[in-house]
Amino acid sequence: MPTLDRRAFLASAASAGILPFLRILPAEAQERDTLVTVFGQTINSLDLHRVGTNRASYQVAINCYDRLVGFGAKQLPSGEMSYDYDTIVPELAESWTISDDGLTITFKLKPDATFWDGTKVTAEDVKWSFDRAVLAGGFPSTQMRAGGFFRPDQFEALDEETFVVRLDYPSKLSLPNLAVPVPFIINSKVAKANATGDDPWAMEYLHMNPAGSGAYKVARWDQGQQLVYERNDAWVGGELPAIRRVIVREVPSAATRRALVERGDVQISMDIPDRDAAELADSLTVHSTPIENCMHCLCLNSKFAPFQDANVRKAVAYAVPYQAIFESAAYGRGARLWGGPEEIDDIVWPRPFPYDTNLDTAREYLAQSGYPDGFEVTLSISLDLVDWMEPTALLIQEALGRIGITVTVDRIPGANWRTVALVDKSLDLHLENFGGWLNTPCYYFFWAYQKDRLFNSSAYDSEAVHELTERTLHMAMDDPEYAPLIKEMFAHVIEDLPRIPLYQPALNVAMNGAGGYEFWFHRQLDIRPLNGGEA
Repeated sequence: MPTLDRRAFLASAASAGILPFLRILPAEAQERDTLVTVFGQTINSLDLHRVGTNRASYQVAINCYDRLVGFGAKQLPSGEMSYDYDTIVPELAESWTISDDGLTITFKLKPDATFWDGTKVTAEDVKWSFDRAVLAGGFPSTQMRAGGFFRPDQFEALDEETFVVRLDYPSKLSLPNLAVPVPFIINSKVAKANATGDDPWAMEYLHMNPAGSGAYKVARWDQGQQLVYERNDAWVGGELPAIRRVIVREVPSAATRRALVERGDVQISMDIPDRDAAELADSLTVHSTPIENCMHCLCLNSKFAPFQDANVRKAVAYAVPYQAIFESAAYGRGARLWGGPEEIDDIVWPRPFPYDTNLDTAREYLAQSGYPDGFEVTLSISLDLVDWMEPTALLIQEALGRIGITVTVDRIPGANWRTVALVDKSLDLHLENFGGWLNTPCYYFFWAYQKDRLFNSSAYDSEAVHELTERTLHMAMDDPEYAPLIKEMFAHVIEDLPRIPLYQPALNVAMNGAGGYEFWFHRQLDIRPLNGGEA
């Protein structure tokens, strides 16, 4: 239990950051039907399909747009609520049928579904939105391909309320992939009215002006400061949310966010540092949920000459101070991903790699490499994620220095991180924390280990891994060939080391005067189930 003295100290130390924040909050923030949340990341767009849109911005697609289907909810053994990957529920679709051969999915839309402007949601809107998702390029199109959605000719609006998807092959990922944030349904009439010859998908307009049918509308977006959601009282995608208005504030300082939620000035602090989660658990409601299919990693870019040397990569892997990182950055929360067995006897993922800290072994590998005297390298981190990245980077900097590798730590603004790390893949050594939305190892490999994929920030290029991923991605998990192929994939990346796993993180959320929180794989706050009670 935190002491009164420490609470007073935190309040005093953070007051310089708190006062400007409180001055610009609208008066409605004190009303019973308004919740205020804070988080440390920057929303850089209101359109998930736009090139360069960062993870923090995904929340707009989740809360302001509908999909045909969603995931259900379940209670975890801990008692906390979570999305349920194994249960698909209606959202805009009232019902759906799948043909016996698994190649045709027919959706019947809810007849009373409307967009925010009151116009009916039709199958033509769904088709236009799906066409956009598969043709926009970049992340959204690749995500659609993971479910077997490649071309506009796979989508057909039979009538106003009937939408058909035709697959080239059956896939275990097709229906779940329609429940992730990407295939959201846009008011195509509004979008087309604001499209141009150079911008046929209205990317510029929707970047600033959402046009959806979701549970909430964007009432105000002050870039770099706050996003204000207003409830859509005509929403039919689920149970009408209890909260009329939700204010999401960007507060970069973790200390300020902590002080705000401790004092009750805000009701929710999203994605709090592990240290705060451990210390606040006795005084506030703290949800701490392991993130499925997610790893915090040290990524070695194959474009950087020293990392093209296998001995250098192994030297780095044996130099990493895993336990110190787990204690200092994660405060022991999550799961360790080092010191695993050499033998691969299951397909559990994430899994501990068979590397552990051993500086003598690290020096031996470096001596056998083409860089026996070491080299200089920049280790990049995101300012949006300094809570875990900075202590991790400093520990790695010190450890690599002890084997002769000189490391300079570079801190990059969060708004720029996605572009330089994931799109350009220009960071030689960096920390990353990709988590796969669809909970299978082959899906993780599809994004993080295949050539030219967005989250393959190491620019890893293995023909063997590419082919194995393609073979397993749509294969049923009970197919007798599936497990042996997955184990072969594991063996390749454990040997090649484009990503060195550090630990599996937990998502921490502190609440003071709010309830209804549910954990989601996308790690953003779904405001729809929230309420004003104590969770």
